[in-house]
Amino acid sequence: MTPIESLLEILDLEKIEHNIYRGRSPQVGWQRVFGGLVISQALVAAARTVPDRPPHSLHGYFVLPGDPSVPIVYEVDRIRDGKSFTTRNCVAIQHGRPIFSLSASFQAEETGLEHAFAMPSVPPPEQLPSEAELKAGFTEKTPEPIRRYFDQPRPIEARHVDQSRYKPRAGIPGEPIQYVWFRATERLPDDPAIHRAVLAYLSDMTLLDTALIAHGRSGFDRDMQVASLDHAFWFHRPFRADDWLLYAQDSPTSSGARGLTRGLIYSRDGALIASVAQEGLIRRRDG
Repeated sequence: MTPIESLLEILDLEKIEHNIYRGRSPQVGWQRVFGGLVISQALVAAARTVPDRPPHSLHGYFVLPGDPSVPIVYEVDRIRDGKSFTTRNCVAIQHGRPIFSLSASFQAEETGLEHAFAMPSVPPPEQLPSEAELKAGFTEKTPEPIRRYFDQPRPIEARHVDQSRYKPRAGIPGEPIQYVWFRATERLPDDPAIHRAVLAYLSDMTLLDTALIAHGRSGFDRDMQVASLDHAFWFHRPFRADDWLLYAQDSPTSSGARGLTRGLIYSRDGALIASVAQEGLIRRRDG
């Protein structure tokens, strides 16, 4: 089974009771559940109870680290069914305790006023090295966590406009902005719900790392404790997650051992398809 086939299987939640679904994590040796997986599975669970309209926004809080060795149970609360908008709450549960909570809003499709920020001018993905090319250029000086990261087959391919995120930064601070091209590694089914779930999955990738750029640090640094605290996401326009998408990220501030990050996601043709905001823990580990 390919990584993308495994992801689609994991996103296809099992219905175990009315408004209750069960999901699982990939068994790849992770110490905790990837935040993007919980976001996407919770969205899938909530969307299963709203068959007639797509989601336009979601807001989630990470409560506890997830345990990848056991299933996750998702309980959906049907808050409101209106003429234009539908609201759902979803709680992810493991070992009898909530690990993540999600509020999602769904809207009947309609037309209206439109505007959007233009896509930043960056090199196209074809002009950037692939993950295989980056891995081939690694040396003994490449940090071991980075080498281990690239040894794991993944369903999402990423191409950083600034490849220095994969190199030792020697504590050199930079402007907390980064641009990353993403896409699913294989063609996805045409169902828009699948593309929304995959986009929610990848929206947690690299985002919090943007706050660390200002401090010359990286999520690969072993002396840093980095974890998502909350996550907000807005869908704007149709898209395909198996086409290249530009994730333009910045971090306005960090304080109190937390970093605030934002992202705008563009389709290859320059359409703004989604917006993201996240605050995360960025703490130096004692010792």
